[in-house]
Amino acid sequence: MTTETTVTWLTQEAYDRLASELEALSTVGRIEIAKKIESAREEGDLKENSGYHAAKDEQGKQEARIRTLIVLLRNAEVGHAPESKGVVEPGTVITATIAGDEERFLIGSREIAGDSDLDVYSEQSPLGAAILGLKVGSKTSYTTPNGKEIAVEIFAVETWGGD
Repeated sequence: MTTETTVTWLTQEAYDRLASELEALSTVGRIEIAKKIESAREEGDLKENSGYHAAKDEQGKQEARIRTLIVLLRNAEVGHAPESKGVVEPGTVITATIAGDEERFLIGSREIAGDSDLDVYSEQSPLGAAILGLKVGSKTSYTTPNGKEIAVEIFAVETWGGD
């Protein structure tokens, strides 16, 4: 079995925010969910105890998020957004026509965007993979998972400013 490590570019702010989330989930979050489970367990019959099952589900989601954050932070490349040179790369904001509609989006991890309203496409997504390395004015297309061919034209590549 081979494991592929994906390096994720993050701003220092995004890294710090995610590290804080991991710390909170790994400490206080685990204690709180353990208390919920114990409290629900004390109510009796676990087969029909919806509070217990809800708490266990919440615990599973929390542990999955903890694992995701550990891997993400372990493989993060932290720094400033790359200065735009008109080339699509992780951490840049792209303005493009996609299937005839103009869109503005960030290439990289959704974790970078934080509270931004920008859509985020991973560089491993079909769109991200198709446009990575392209310059302003380039045209290409990519195939969606359902087999549809989508035309793309790059109009602008900007430095991510955290907006």
